[in-house]
Amino acid sequence: MKWLSHCLAATLICAGATAHAQDYPNKPINIVVPFTPGGVTDVMTRQIAAKLQGDLGQPVVVVNKPGAGTMIASAYVAKAPADGYTLLMAASSLGIAPSLYKNTANYDPVKDFQPVSLIASVPHVLVTGKQVQASNVKDLIAALKKDGKSATFASSGNGTSNHLEGELFAALTGLKMTHIPYKGSVPALTSLAGGEVDMLFVDIAAAQPFLDSGKVRPLAVTTKTRSSVLPDLPTVEESGLPGYDAMPWLGIVAPAGTPPAVVERLQAALQKMKAAPDVQDQFKKMGLDALFTKPTDFGAFIVSDSAKWAELIKKSGATAE
Repeated sequence: MKWLSHCLAATLICAGATAHAQDYPNKPINIVVPFTPGGVTDVMTRQIAAKLQGDLGQPVVVVNKPGAGTMIASAYVAKAPADGYTLLMAASSLGIAPSLYKNTANYDPVKDFQPVSLIASVPHVLVTGKQVQASNVKDLIAALKKDGKSATFASSGNGTSNHLEGELFAALTGLKMTHIPYKGSVPALTSLAGGEVDMLFVDIAAAQPFLDSGKVRPLAVTTKTRSSVLPDLPTVEESGLPGYDAMPWLGIVAPAGTPPAVVERLQAALQKMKAAPDVQDQFKKMGLDALFTKPTDFGAFIVSDSAKWAELIKKSGATAE
C-alpha cells in the first residue's frame, strides 16, 4: 500500500502544479536585472515588463540586483520558487561567470534555469582611438604586431562579455594582449578616446556618442552577421579574422522546474512583441537586434554558448578571482 500512497501523493502534487499553472499569473511578477538602473539592459527590461503587464494582467516589477559579475542576481533567481513569479533577465555572463569565478560560482547556467525566450542580441563594435593607425581589422592586427609590445584592450569589467571578446581576439590573432578592466563602458570609452588603451569591444548604444563626436573609430561588429543597427559596418570575421563570432545576448530565464504551462504563457506573451513595430524601433535605438525565440532553441543556445566561453577561458587562463 505504501507504493499506492506515494503514487497518490505524486498525483496530487502534479494536479496542484497544473492547477497553479492554469491560474497563472494571479499576483505580481518580478524580473531581476543583474545590472544597475539606467543601462541598456535595465531600460529594455522595463519596456518588456510594461508590455508583459498589459498582456498578463498583473504588475510586472523590475528588480535590480547588480554585482559579482552578475552572479548575485543569477544565484538569487536560481534559488527562487519555480512558480513563474521570479524571472531573470539573463545576459551572456550567465554562462561566462561560472568559468571565470570557479571558486565562488554558486549556480549552474544549464541545470539551474528554465529558458523562456532569447530576447535580443547585443552586437558589440570593435573601436580604436586616434592613436592607433588602423581603418580596418587587418590594419589593426598589423599595427599591434608591428609595435612588438603587449597591446591593451579595455572592458567594462572582469567577466563581462567584452572582456571575453578581447580574450577571443587575442587567441585568434596570437597577439600578446593585456586586459584593462573599468567600472563600466563609459569610463572604458573615455580611456580609449584619451589614448590610454589600444582597443575596446563595446555595445553600440554606449559607443554612439563617442562615434558621433569622432573620438573613437569603429572597425567591425562582433557578431557572425552584420547588425541591423550599423548595416554598413563589416563583421570582424569578414574583415579578415576567420572564426571570430561573439554574440552578447539578453534573454529571460526562470528557475529550473517551472511548470511548462507557465513557461508557455510567458513565451506566448513575449512572442507577440516580435512583430510589434514599436518594440523593433525601441530595440534598434538601443543598439539591439530583436530575436524572441522558443524556450527549446534558447536552451540549446545557452548550452553551446556556455561551452564555447568555458573552453576559451580554460585555454586563455583568464580569471576574475
